[in-house]
Amino acid sequence: MEIPEKLLKFKYHFLSALIFCLTLYSLTLFAPRFLTILAYFWPLFLSTALFLFAVVVFGKTSLPGSDSHADKAGEGLLDYVAGQPDHAVESYPSEIKINFV
Repeated sequence: MEIPEKLLKFKYHFLSALIFCLTLYSLTLFAPRFLTILAYFWPLFLSTALFLFAVVVFGKTSLPGSDSHADKAGEGLLDYVAGQPDHAVESYPSEIKINFV
């Protein structure tokens, strides 16, 4: 009598393990096979692989540019975004007034 009482303590654990096993079995039974998925997506896999190969080849064969020119262009953009332009631009008052009703 002592064993069934101890087993009843774990009835939710057994039930969840059973549901997990049944779910896993149903996924393996009803899911498409790996070759079916590979046959469907092979153009996507191939184009991605070719793109990554091209990125690696261009990355290794590109010449290092002069960093001073690239830094100057980036500094101007950063100054603009940060709100600290090189020269102050005066704002002109708007001549058109819009009244919202």
